[in-house]
Amino acid sequence: MIWSSLTWTALAAFCVGVSSRKITPYTDGYINYTTVPGYFLQDDPTTNASTFNYTLTNFGLINRTYETTNNLAESLTQWQQFKQHVEAMNAAAPPNTVYKVLFMGRHGEGYHNVAESAFGTPAWNCYYAQLPGNGTLFWEDAQLTHTGIFQAEIAHNFWKNRIRIEKIPFPRSFYTSPLQRCLATANITFGDLSDLLSLDSPSSSSSSSSVFQPTIKDLLREKISIHTCDHRNSTATSLLQIYPHFLLEPGFSEFDHLWNGLTAESDTAHSIRMQNFLDDIFSHDEHTWISLTSHSGTIAAILRVIGHQGFRLATGGVLPVLVRGEFLPSSSSSCIEDGATSVTTMMTTMTSMVESSYYTTSTWCHNGPPVCYEAIREQHVTST
Repeated sequence: MIWSSLTWTALAAFCVGVSSRKITPYTDGYINYTTVPGYFLQDDPTTNASTFNYTLTNFGLINRTYETTNNLAESLTQWQQFKQHVEAMNAAAPPNTVYKVLFMGRHGEGYHNVAESAFGTPAWNCYYAQLPGNGTLFWEDAQLTHTGIFQAEIAHNFWKNRIRIEKIPFPRSFYTSPLQRCLATANITFGDLSDLLSLDSPSSSSSSSSVFQPTIKDLLREKISIHTCDHRNSTATSLLQIYPHFLLEPGFSEFDHLWNGLTAESDTAHSIRMQNFLDDIFSHDEHTWISLTSHSGTIAAILRVIGHQGFRLATGGVLPVLVRGEFLPSSSSSCIEDGATSVTTMMTTMTSMVESSYYTTSTWCHNGPPVCYEAIREQHVTST
């Protein structure tokens, strides 16, 4: 497990808001994350990730009974029972503990996925991934393919079905990677589902938290490598022109300063980044039901941080997890990396990590992008 230190004052304020109880004012602390098993099939080691279909299994929610809803079980759906159970867990939790349900969605198929399948993984990693495209396909900051759009539409329709039939709790907060494939996936999946919220919770229909207004967060981007598909090839200004209802996190840079095409992020650095992301969410977001639209590598890193078994999602896949966050004093654990409570500080940390030993020059065949990189990129820009 990886820890990061946090300013306890901010966490104290958060916990008081959630539990309405006073907590011990430690000076420094960290958050210990654990997966709470027993609620989703994806938590079970016997579940085969390669064949699992969330649309055939109610997002993987296990059919079970709950002590908190025994008298109402016949009149409530499984998701309604689970929601009441999570609410009861939060109500009964110590003042330093909070439970959140994360719906982690992988983007739909992108053109980089098609290219890797066409060229083969060795050739992709060795050569093609470092190009912006090949003159036919363009995969730098890859867009969704028609299949990827269809996968996002499947997710949209399944969410709509679950809201109407199962009264599934709709996420109250949405976060997405800044890469194009994730922005499009989130927009297609959740774009017009807010109209159905009155079926989930009539009292929340007029609440600002009911509106799909995702926050674009750099911490949610894919593991940074020399692959051009990991490069944000859009300015912050252009992202808001395409998605005017999206929000940029404070401190989001106009240009991508994290990808350079020469250095790659290690698994350790990626896990620390996702720890920082979770720290930010758990210490600042008051909502329990949260949607994350991201990438296979980033979701895998989150699973490592929360102690969940590995569960690789196919493109367009969705994985819900019940996560417990415990706010603990720093003396309870040795921290291997300082975290941060502000986005600006976290992004500064990320930038410095790019230049540190956490990032190493790639050894995939050569130490830089192919010499034809700019020529092919210019060819694509001219053709479009």
